[in-house]
Amino acid sequence: MGQNIVEKILAAHLVSGKLAAGSEIGIRIDQTLTQDATGTMAYLQFEAMGIPRVQTELSVSYIDHNTIQIGFENADDHLYLQSAARTFGVVLSRAGNGICHQVHLERFGKPGKTLIGSDSHTPTCGGLGMIAVGAGGLDVALAMAGEPFYLTCPAVVKIELKGKLSPWVSAKDVILKVLELFTTKGNVGKIFEYGGPGVQTLSVPERATITNMGAECGVTTSIFPSDEMTRHFLRAQRREADYKELLADADATYSDVVEVDLSAIEPLAAKPHSPDNIGTVKSIEGLPVGQVCLGSCTNSSYKDLVTVAKILKGRVAHAGVSFILAPGSRQVLDNLARDGYLADLIASGARLMENACGFCIGNSQSPESGGVSLRTSNRNFLGRSGTMDADVYLVSPETAAAAVITGKITDPRDLNMPHPQVDMPDLLAIDDSMFLWPVPASTKAEIVRGPNIGAPPVNTPLPDSIAGVATIKVGDKITTDHIIPAGARMKYRSNIPKYSEFVFENVDASFASRALDLKNQGLSNIIVAGLSYGQGSSREHAAICPMYLGVRAVIAKSLERIHAANLINFGILPLTFANETDYDAIDAGDAICIENARQAIESGKPFDVINKTKARIFQVTCSASTRQVSMLLAGGALNVRGNT
Repeated sequence: MGQNIVEKILAAHLVSGKLAAGSEIGIRIDQTLTQDATGTMAYLQFEAMGIPRVQTELSVSYIDHNTIQIGFENADDHLYLQSAARTFGVVLSRAGNGICHQVHLERFGKPGKTLIGSDSHTPTCGGLGMIAVGAGGLDVALAMAGEPFYLTCPAVVKIELKGKLSPWVSAKDVILKVLELFTTKGNVGKIFEYGGPGVQTLSVPERATITNMGAECGVTTSIFPSDEMTRHFLRAQRREADYKELLADADATYSDVVEVDLSAIEPLAAKPHSPDNIGTVKSIEGLPVGQVCLGSCTNSSYKDLVTVAKILKGRVAHAGVSFILAPGSRQVLDNLARDGYLADLIASGARLMENACGFCIGNSQSPESGGVSLRTSNRNFLGRSGTMDADVYLVSPETAAAAVITGKITDPRDLNMPHPQVDMPDLLAIDDSMFLWPVPASTKAEIVRGPNIGAPPVNTPLPDSIAGVATIKVGDKITTDHIIPAGARMKYRSNIPKYSEFVFENVDASFASRALDLKNQGLSNIIVAGLSYGQGSSREHAAICPMYLGVRAVIAKSLERIHAANLINFGILPLTFANETDYDAIDAGDAICIENARQAIESGKPFDVINKTKARIFQVTCSASTRQVSMLLAGGALNVRGNT
């Protein structure tokens, strides 16, 4: 029996376990990446392990999220990251060099390699034929220390692409169609592998857009074959030597096969406030737009921005539209300038932002009160833009450009102009001067720490019994942004006591103070949640900060992969209702007890939870491997490592 692409890469990197869907496996990691919103904590954790140098083939530290220098916190973190990279043998990508996913795709990604990154959109590099997985910072730190990365062996779903995209329809519309089909929940433990004749019609930047937003489906990662399109991309990056053909065998098998006809897709939009709230652009056209944001790691490639430049050439942004442009990398910006397209974009009224995440994470360019913002980024969660009552729509570069011209949501097919043809250059201008390369291990280096940078907190071992309170009850599709806000609050990411003050800030502003009071009374805090708890970012702060406040368990209808792993890493029990209807019988404030907690977790079987307030008993399950059980008993991964 033949192998699919996922099986080929996993088999070549398998360290422990068997390639049987649903079982835990450990794989060797070739490359890691971090970004500054998550990287400081990851390197603090790496420091705590006492490993002098990273053990991977390549580790890269990117400064791309918190690049706005208001206050000393971000600048201090950047100095820490630079000195840590120098000390530990890590490549540093300086602020202004670009967004980690775009830059890694351009300069470091290699077909057939494994990559984990402390950012949920690390699967972007699946567009190059990599197993590229988002993970919490501690998992990345462990990989840098030479330890395997553990995951549930995935069920591989083949997405068979047929046909060819019509003019004015792009890769963004493809992934929005996939999100319409699969939604944002129910896909844990799966990998999307793209195949079929339609694959040959998509360039690597287009493939990367699709794999990037596979993260919104909740899958482990997404991957495309490595083929002649891949070779062409790497040749343009002057890295053809990194090319390796990687195709599925003709008789490869999959857990499921879903066909998508590219020729049948039309311009789509993700409507507020979820990436899977999909509608056609035609169905919402005419809605006035106050802001258009072009860029982010999803749609900021040379091809994307040249397409928009050609659409807008000779036109000026509508008077009611603030037009924001954030190129994905310094390379993209440089080549736009060299080829004259940047001048066209500036002439159209574009406000040129830094090559950074910026508007995507809500730390700049928030829309006006009650405003409508069209964005080519990947998430439109409530309040993520920095404006709680704004409506954010996710669209293709073509649809974004149409709104720049008309001032309203417009089907780009109605622009009454030919769709611009954009061919990727055979050779791009390359300038790697904004990388700081590792120095020899013998070079003396000192790590620089500002006053906002503290030691990574650790939990206490799991007690024999848990007596606590259902401190908060939330609904379905709670994201990590709901748990711990991004945007301006992220400057406290290295100061856990301070950052913890904002846990559930936009859901229940009193949560943090109530939780800390209960912790000081010797009680455990318990979070009760609905379906798909922990969607979105890989930020482990959504686990660390609740841990600091005394959260000992999350009881949910279902949990998303990365967040569940982060909870375990920090000694918080990730529990699911054996019977989902029991969720309805719990109220915030109920006294909750788990007797014989250690024994229950070790058993691997469903166990009882007592709601003392309601005088009810219900059952929960804990889907943890033997390895993860030891972590929960010890109070987290750092405790386990400290005891070995």
